[in-house]
Amino acid sequence: MRRVTVDKRPNATRLVQSQGLVYSKNPAPGDASDPYWPDDRYYSFTSAEIALLEKAGQDVFDMCCEAADHLVEHPELITSKLAIPAFALKQITESWNREPAWGSVYGRFDVCFGGLDHPDPRLRVPKFYEFNADTPTSLVEAASIQWLWLEQTGHGNDQLNSITERLIEAWKRNLTLLEKELGHRVKVHFALAKGEPTGEDAMNTTLLMDTCQQAGWTTKALFMEEISLSRRDGRFYDHEGEHMDVVFKLYPWEYMVEQKFAEPCFKDMERIGQRNAEGEYIGGTVWIEPPYKMLWSNKALFAVLWQLFQDDPRSKWLLPTYFEGEAPASLTKFARKPIFAREGADVVLQADGRVIQDATTGDYGKEGYVVQELALLPEFKDERDPDVSHYPVLGLWFVDGEVAGMGIREDKTPITTNGSMFIPHSISDGPVNYERQPVPDLDEIEAALTVERYAGVADGARGVLRYIESIVN
Repeated sequence: MRRVTVDKRPNATRLVQSQGLVYSKNPAPGDASDPYWPDDRYYSFTSAEIALLEKAGQDVFDMCCEAADHLVEHPELITSKLAIPAFALKQITESWNREPAWGSVYGRFDVCFGGLDHPDPRLRVPKFYEFNADTPTSLVEAASIQWLWLEQTGHGNDQLNSITERLIEAWKRNLTLLEKELGHRVKVHFALAKGEPTGEDAMNTTLLMDTCQQAGWTTKALFMEEISLSRRDGRFYDHEGEHMDVVFKLYPWEYMVEQKFAEPCFKDMERIGQRNAEGEYIGGTVWIEPPYKMLWSNKALFAVLWQLFQDDPRSKWLLPTYFEGEAPASLTKFARKPIFAREGADVVLQADGRVIQDATTGDYGKEGYVVQELALLPEFKDERDPDVSHYPVLGLWFVDGEVAGMGIREDKTPITTNGSMFIPHSISDGPVNYERQPVPDLDEIEAALTVERYAGVADGARGVLRYIESIVN
């Protein structure tokens, strides 16, 4: 694993915006930080390193499945240790026990790894921090933008990246099974919350919607705030009065369960598949990702994994993790994390009583904390400025239960924050698995930066389209 400095492509920021990365912006005058997509570096891996990451990822995913089996058999752990309300238990269990499984499309593990040749032996073994299993973002850049970068630059032979193709197949498999349960062809709604200022949520949702369309299904985009609960029948409808049979939501379950429609939402799911005497569908809404993802998108999952598998050979991929107050006295170097938190907020890194980094904001932590053995990310010195360090965290993407790709976020501190940058990667050996493509010129870039290109993707979603257009321009 190497960090390689290269020259930027011409008009790099505008180029990636035209490809869908509307949330990569040039810094404001006087701001010395890099744009979200710097375009002047990449990380290079060997095929052996990629194979190791894939093996580790599949092992950890399998342990997560076994942990879910354990948790649904011990619901008291879910409500006490994972701080999940009791009214969600039935649907967590039912969504997990579906056979054959359907309802889950994707997720992302965050991994600490420095490469097989790293001078520190600790960093030669992938260690898994957490599972972003409910609403992971950085999907656009991982699935699409970095592949276009590889085609246009030729910096490497291949990439761990079959995300788009696997998403299409995942929609096909999941929606085919889901329709057997509902008994009719469905339209898939895609929902995100208003107010996210960068456009990241909108474009991640748009990519998922596009892959669903490529799989053969009709889609419709809207904001979460446009979803209504009917007083007449207790079912969920969109802003045009259409019943929502299936909804992909880029909106966390831990937020949903605190809102006034939470219990009716879980009650509604009990009616999935129901029809009246006339054969009309009167059943409930299917939500993607499914309720059981609350077990995995919770940082307490890794305390459960350690309890269950610390003596298992697969535990070599895990970091010792404990519920706060249950860690042994010997654990003096650790990260303290809220069980619900995002973008590094409210994480504190400590070593022998010394605070290495404190990202306390006060926004998270009311549900409790875990402490995880300290595993600092590998440090790469900047080739242009040796006084600057860069810390990359690997995001290992899973689609439909299998490794599908990788994305790298890089920060100048050991805690990856909302100020991190996305850096592409490639594989240095093996066959070349793509055809070189020219870098578009500025006229081609500007022609692509029109909202009309998204019209087919976001049919019936002019509000979302206007939102995207305002961000790009």
